[in-house]
Amino acid sequence: MSSTPGGAWKLLSSTYPYRDRWLTLRSDTVALPDGETLSPYHVIESPDWVNAIAITEAGDIVLVEQYRHAVQQTMLELPAGHVDPGEAPEAAVKRELLEETGHEAAHWHDLGALFPAASRFTNKVRSYLAMGARPVRAPVSGGSETLHVRSIPWATFVAGLYSGDMMLHEANQLSSVFLLHLYAKTSGDPAVAKLRV
Repeated sequence: MSSTPGGAWKLLSSTYPYRDRWLTLRSDTVALPDGETLSPYHVIESPDWVNAIAITEAGDIVLVEQYRHAVQQTMLELPAGHVDPGEAPEAAVKRELLEETGHEAAHWHDLGALFPAASRFTNKVRSYLAMGARPVRAPVSGGSETLHVRSIPWATFVAGLYSGDMMLHEANQLSSVFLLHLYAKTSGDPAVAKLRV
C-alpha cells in the first residue's frame, strides 16, 4: 500500500473499445503508486454538461419533465444539456434553455463547475442562474426528448425539496441548487439573495 495517499497513477496505455457522439469508452492500463498494475481501468470521456436554474420575473422556477429510460422514470429536472464541440458553456446553457423551455433570460450568473463523477467521467457540469426568464417561443422537442415545461413558484419548489414531493433526483442537478444557495448567501442583489434554500 502506498505511503503517499492521493499519489498520481501513471498511464501506461489506452485503448478505445467504443465511441459514438455521446461518449467514448477508454480502457486504461495504469501503474498505481505502490507499483501494482491495474488493467483495465475504464474511463468515460463525455462532453461537458450545463444546468440552468431559470427564474421568471414572477419568481417561478422553470423546470422540465421528461422520461428517462435508464431508470425508467419520468423525472422533474432543470433545463440542461451537453456543450457542443467548440461551444462556450454560457452559449450552451442559453441554447438549452431556449430549446427545452422556449425561454430566454435577461441576466445570467455563473455558479461554478463540478465533476459529476470523477472516478469514471472526465467531464464537468457547469451551473448557471438565469434571472428574468420569459417565454419567447415554443419549446423544441425531438429525437429522444419529449419535454413538458413546468413553472413553479420558488417557495413551492423549495418546500418540495424539503418534503421530497418535488425532489430533483439527479445528483448533479441537486448540486446546482446547492451552488445557487452558496451564491445567494453572498449576493448583494436582493432578488438573488432570496433564492437561498
